[in-house]
Amino acid sequence: MDYLIPAGSKKQMLIFGIFKPFDLILFGSGAAISILLLMILSPASFLFAMIDIAPVLITGFLVLPIPNYHNTLNALVNVYKFYTSRQRYIWKGWCVKDAFKQK
Repeated sequence: MDYLIPAGSKKQMLIFGIFKPFDLILFGSGAAISILLLMILSPASFLFAMIDIAPVLITGFLVLPIPNYHNTLNALVNVYKFYTSRQRYIWKGWCVKDAFKQK
């Protein structure tokens, strides 16, 4: 039973082919907090405006898709796990000879 999974099959499970539900909830909450801050504080200077829109900028950065990872948040979590967990990684790659081994 040797078969390949089509490359685009995982993308079909994502919203718009890019986002997981958690990503949209995270970005939506950042946007909601930014809108609330803009309504409550009504910025009078550029500095306060940047503080008010910081939540949407930060959450937008976290859900930004990047190559080889789902998004920036996923990459940062992997970097954190790499430096805080066990440092000895055991890896066994695949080899054409493995397909012909007798079990």
